[in-house]
Amino acid sequence: MNLIKGERYNKWLLMLFTIFLCCSLTSNAQQSTPYILDMVHNNPGEPLTETVFNNPNYLKEKGYNGQVMNDFSFAHAAITFDKLNPQIFPQGSKEREWIMNAADRVRKNIKAAHAAGIKIYYFTDLIVLPKKLVELYHDEICDQNGKISFERQKTIEIHKKMLDELFETFPDLDGLVIRTGETYLNNVPYHTGNNPIINGVSSHVKLINLLREEVCVKRNKTIFYRTWSFGGMHDSAAYYLSVTNQIEPHKNLIFSIKHTQGDYHRTINFNPTLGIGKHQQIVEVECQREYEGKGAYPNYVMDGVINGFEEYNTIKPQSGYKCLNDIKNNPNFSGVWSWSRGGGWVGPYISNEFWCKLNAFVISKWGADKNRSEESIFNEFMDDNGILNPLSRKAFRDLCILSAKAVLRGHESGKYYFNESWVWWMRDEFLGGIDTANLPQNMASNEGFLNKAFRWYYNKGLLDKVIEEKQDNIGLWKKIVELSTKIEMPNKADQDYIKVSSQYGLLLHTIIADGWKVMALGYKGDKTGKYEKALIAKTIKKYDVDWEKFNQLKANKPSCATLYKPYSFIFVAPTYQGKQGMAASVDKYRKLVSDMGGKDK
Repeated sequence: MNLIKGERYNKWLLMLFTIFLCCSLTSNAQQSTPYILDMVHNNPGEPLTETVFNNPNYLKEKGYNGQVMNDFSFAHAAITFDKLNPQIFPQGSKEREWIMNAADRVRKNIKAAHAAGIKIYYFTDLIVLPKKLVELYHDEICDQNGKISFERQKTIEIHKKMLDELFETFPDLDGLVIRTGETYLNNVPYHTGNNPIINGVSSHVKLINLLREEVCVKRNKTIFYRTWSFGGMHDSAAYYLSVTNQIEPHKNLIFSIKHTQGDYHRTINFNPTLGIGKHQQIVEVECQREYEGKGAYPNYVMDGVINGFEEYNTIKPQSGYKCLNDIKNNPNFSGVWSWSRGGGWVGPYISNEFWCKLNAFVISKWGADKNRSEESIFNEFMDDNGILNPLSRKAFRDLCILSAKAVLRGHESGKYYFNESWVWWMRDEFLGGIDTANLPQNMASNEGFLNKAFRWYYNKGLLDKVIEEKQDNIGLWKKIVELSTKIEMPNKADQDYIKVSSQYGLLLHTIIADGWKVMALGYKGDKTGKYEKALIAKTIKKYDVDWEKFNQLKANKPSCATLYKPYSFIFVAPTYQGKQGMAASVDKYRKLVSDMGGKDK
């Protein structure tokens, strides 16, 4: 009898040990607590954004457990490389002084995050190296085109030394966020760099394995490898798998992916690389939508991000996953990363973060508990902000849901096909026109996209209907303005901003509707040779009044964001403003009807 009991006891112990071992292996493969990260994406080359989201204590209070520091001065640009060569940043030089000051900022940021009880990960562009280093080792690290290359053994050795010194200098740094494809040097005057991905898949595999070994394995630090790059890593499931299937999973290696199959635009597909492969993934979500006003007007997107945007069931049906709810139980899904502030370039600039806070609140709370509904979290936001009156609550909810519909119809379309390239006609603080792009490709102008869109709609006989949709959208914004007057809350500055920003949205989208109408009437005249001169002149007059009202709003309401500009975007700092754009297109037809005199032609 005692023998039988002993055998049962041993089996019981074996079962407990097996369960413990399985749990241990599972936790080693993936973090049990989801990553809830936030980043302020400061505008490169500009003063750092003033925002409550820079405060780690605020992040901790709102449920975040990690901060992504992205000031584009980079932690790995705040080291001396003395062990490699003391002549890179010589003692007493102004370059070394810059390094020392940058290192002090990094330490300060790490200390502040840890004091608040959250982790901190530094946003890192690769490749970024000191100019002097590249000069000294040029022949050993650069290819025949003068680009720093990971195909050169010396480049790999230097990056290993760089990572050694980085974590020796900042031993408390929790990890790095790695970006390839784009290299911003605006804030690092003594460094240079370029995209390391020169051989596609093999370049990614080589770089990830280097980071995995040097950071994840050797130092037990975390690497978030952003798939945002060029060549398919971000938007092609096959490409993503061809890279990640060659990488052995590690608990400290996470792939970071935007929820859109491209940049943060509406009518862009849900990202097909999410929920596949064998590695942990976190999802990047932008709260201050850089192509949709940046918080200057209501634009609540988290219902769409979590539950699926309306276009995914209408003009842009998704065959697979279409929202975060669809992948929330996927074993790879390891958290969310909100971009609370920033993205893109220049303005509009806001002084009230209300709409950013709403989007950030909902996505961070949902990421922490994916079983909660979007609406329940939205209601919690209203509770926290004192929107307690039932009429106010209904008005606020209706306004926010309606804002997503109105933004879609103002920027793209809720009824008709809208090509994924056309979305660029409007970006940052600029409104493009219907000219063809008249600039070198490297200036990345947003001009020319509306020309392609108008040509397609005209050839399909849809241009008038698209213009009608833009005009109908003004009615949605008028409803938003009406709803904004019904919302009461204790914070009167926020209450006022809801009204002011709603008016901003109405006036901006009225400008868009009337500007499109002028350009469409002119475009049709260009094609047929017959211009509706009276209607064009009447619409231009209304368009001019729209701009007068827009400027008056800014002049009369201190909380109003800076205004959009009817010019094209060009990739030339510091203004990024081109000569083309909506104003140039409208003025073309303004002059035309003036020259025609009194009769339609």
